[in-house]
Amino acid sequence: MSPRAPGAPGRRRVPAGPALALAVATVVVVVALPRGAWLVYALVGAAVLGAAAVARVRPRDVARRLVVAAPFVAGVAGLAFLQRGGAVVAGTLVAKSAVCVLAMAALTAATPFADLLDVLRRLRVPALLVTTLGLTERYLAVIGAEVARLRRARRARTFARSRRAAWTSAAGVAAHLFVRTTVRAERIHAAMTARGAR
Repeated sequence: MSPRAPGAPGRRRVPAGPALALAVATVVVVVALPRGAWLVYALVGAAVLGAAAVARVRPRDVARRLVVAAPFVAGVAGLAFLQRGGAVVAGTLVAKSAVCVLAMAALTAATPFADLLDVLRRLRVPALLVTTLGLTERYLAVIGAEVARLRRARRARTFARSRRAAWTSAAGVAAHLFVRTTVRAERIHAAMTARGAR
């Protein structure tokens, strides 16, 4: 039987070292490709999707990560579109970014993040960077749970369904999230300082 990632039934547990090397190599190759090589972009993207399918990564997991990166890709492509020959440049940026993000999304969906951090430590990546990545990953989940609680509480107290009410609700959630995140960060900093962290 194939080993499986904890908490992900049916998903193969992909060794972090080879998976990270393959993802980084894919990104380097895609970045080095010439502008407008549409067929090659499509082939590399198909290969990444095939690797994700072999690892039994759920398409929903990859799609969720792509959606998070989509606004940033769209913003950069929109700026590139304004220059001369902007259509090709913007299309190239979108295609390359999509394939690179897809590769990293498949990597993080197929490989436990703790294993990736272990590989980075063995590669002697600066400890501060590895610790920062670990804390970021941990607290993104905490913030996500906080957002879910705030939205649930807001929906329980809001009966209007207009678009304006929805925007007002979203703004309120964002404001409360900022305050709670700041307070939580101060508490964590105080706790780490009390334990001798610098």
